[in-house]
Amino acid sequence: MSFMTEQPRPPDDDPTARYQPPGGYPPPPYNPPPGYGYGYKPPSTAGDERTWILVAHFGGAAGAFFGGTFFGWIAPLVALLARGNTSPYVREEAVKALNFQLLWGIIGLVGSVLICVGVGVFIVGAAWLIATILGVVAGVKAANNEPFNYPLSARFIR
Repeated sequence: MSFMTEQPRPPDDDPTARYQPPGGYPPPPYNPPPGYGYGYKPPSTAGDERTWILVAHFGGAAGAFFGGTFFGWIAPLVALLARGNTSPYVREEAVKALNFQLLWGIIGLVGSVLICVGVGVFIVGAAWLIATILGVVAGVKAANNEPFNYPLSARFIR
């Protein structure tokens, strides 16, 4: 005769699995992403706001790519002037893109002055790559309604 301390379990029952109620758990409360204060809501996925945010980020990357880092600030400035007064989300994203592209445009300008020394070619190339690649990354994040803070940026405009 064998003594058992508990009833046999069915083969699909895992004793280490966490309990899941039949209806599932409710979604967790929304916590704003780091760097955003209370009340932050990502911009809506449809409409004019999202278009202008994408213009700011992708336009900055395109301006940096085709203008050799010197014209990456134009599209974020246009987005800021066009919709910055009507939408706080467009203003916030356009200011981030504008500050980033201004910094790397200045770095590219300093690099072009230093070309006669020989070091400037590397500075201009690095500034061109950084401004283009991070602008595209920010645009992709904005297309997915995810906040993105540019690394290697300065705050010229608030």
